Amino acid sequence: MGLGSGLSCDISLNTSLTPDERRRYQDPLVIRKLLNEARTIGILGLSSDPQRASYFVANYLQKEGYHILPINPRATNILGKRCYPDIASLPDSPAVDILEVFRPASEIPAIVEAFLTTRIPAIWLQLRLVDLPSAERARAAGRTVIMDKCLKMEHGRYAGTLNWGGMNTQIISARKAGTGPPKRQDAR
Repeated sequence: MGLGSGLSCDISLNTSLTPDERRRYQDPLVIRKLLNEARTIGILGLSSDPQRASYFVANYLQKEGYHILPINPRATNILGKRCYPDIASLPDSPAVDILEVFRPASEIPAIVEAFLTTRIPAIWLQLRLVDLPSAERARAAGRTVIMDKCLKMEHGRYAGTLNWGGMNTQIISARKAGTGPPKRQDAR
């Protein structure tokens, strides 16, 4: 069920964050804990276009056993799931564990304000999405913030499959290639 227990190292992927900001917003232990404990992920900006990164990531996460709640005001159904027009429309059950954001950085302040009106414990800003004042506001409110990281890549890194695509995960593992990542057993 959980992700591998390999040693983890920082992979910055050309982030614009300083080392101190990376410690705050890209902590490998926090990321691993989120990925292990999350069951439901609301994806803001999930596209119905299979060519878009948000669709690719959501499809991967769904196949890995996470319950996906698409948030897209222009769609009614994506990946077989009902779409919600905005963050405020998300249902109380199942509880959303992570709000993943695929929207332009200029929208982050308004998104964080809407996020702070919910009970969602964590917000994940995808690669190249950085807004330090908004992230600090969310942290000050007791929320977990991951910024400038790809949720799919981080899952693959800890599940032991990212290296199958030729990427150096900097994780030492004894898992044999081809055995596949662990699947979530309690998917809703």
